[in-house]
Amino acid sequence: MLNLIKDALARRSELLDALHKENTDCYRLYHGSNEGCSGLTVDRYGPQLLIQTFHQPITEVEAEAIHKLIEDALSCSLVLVYNDRSSANSRRADDSVVDGWEAVAHELGISYQIRGKHKGQDPLLFLDMRAGRRWIQQNAAGKSVLNLFSYTCGVGVVAASAGASRVLNVDFSTRSLDVGRNNAQLNDLDEQQIDFFQSDFFTAAKQLAGIPIKQRVGRGRKPKPFPRVDQEQFDLVFLDPPRWAKSAFGTVDLIRDYPSVLKPALLATKPGGQLVCANNVASVSYEEWLDVVQRCAIKAGCPVQQVTQLEPEQDFPSPDGRFPLKLVVLQL
Repeated sequence: MLNLIKDALARRSELLDALHKENTDCYRLYHGSNEGCSGLTVDRYGPQLLIQTFHQPITEVEAEAIHKLIEDALSCSLVLVYNDRSSANSRRADDSVVDGWEAVAHELGISYQIRGKHKGQDPLLFLDMRAGRRWIQQNAAGKSVLNLFSYTCGVGVVAASAGASRVLNVDFSTRSLDVGRNNAQLNDLDEQQIDFFQSDFFTAAKQLAGIPIKQRVGRGRKPKPFPRVDQEQFDLVFLDPPRWAKSAFGTVDLIRDYPSVLKPALLATKPGGQLVCANNVASVSYEEWLDVVQRCAIKAGCPVQQVTQLEPEQDFPSPDGRFPLKLVVLQL
């Protein structure tokens, strides 16, 4: 295992030098599924070294050996955080934060609050989406930006820092949006630059797009209220939905029904604008998904003029070029 990690570090040597020059100190150091040890990942998040296991746990001695190897290779001290996610339910039962679990990391000069272990499962910033955030940083200046399924608002914070004229982050989780607000403060952004809207995706996106809202109402139950927002179109929309989610207002299903999330995002994009959309389901091929995307756009009256594929960066290798995360920029 250690030799595999050494080889991975050697392959990343030039990439890490380039990332450090860009003020990036969070990246994947070992991607086990494609580098010889499936179910093991090793990530740096600023001052933390996060080791995660997804198939079977490793011993404390093994974790410490990886820790020492990485510290020696990077010539810095890192706090070790080990998160075993191999059990059927690996979510923590509480939201306590022990010493060393919460910190600030940096990517492309932007600061982010990170937390190696917490009630959720992920450390508040998805590293494979760096290519998307990089594109936003290079293209958001002067544009209005809508960030759907915003999670901790990494895309929105990058957009506002890059000079976007307006940024609206939409997510159902108050906890995630609170992290987003902290990220905005870390980067000295004020309320005039970036806004946060707690809402179900379907109610928010459909109101923005001007689509009637339907909801499932059980017998004898009253319709659920939802926050109101005016119809509005944006120059640039970012859509990164989870694999599956269900509410009274609709179902997110990236395998069977991507158009249910794509259509309102398309209609919330200005004519001539750009929509960045993602699908993170490994079993869905890029070609199959892109065909669904383009057919949905035509049906919605927003035909795609140009498609630009954004691939994850070199710390997420894929020998066959078929990345689990599929990410495209649609020029409408």
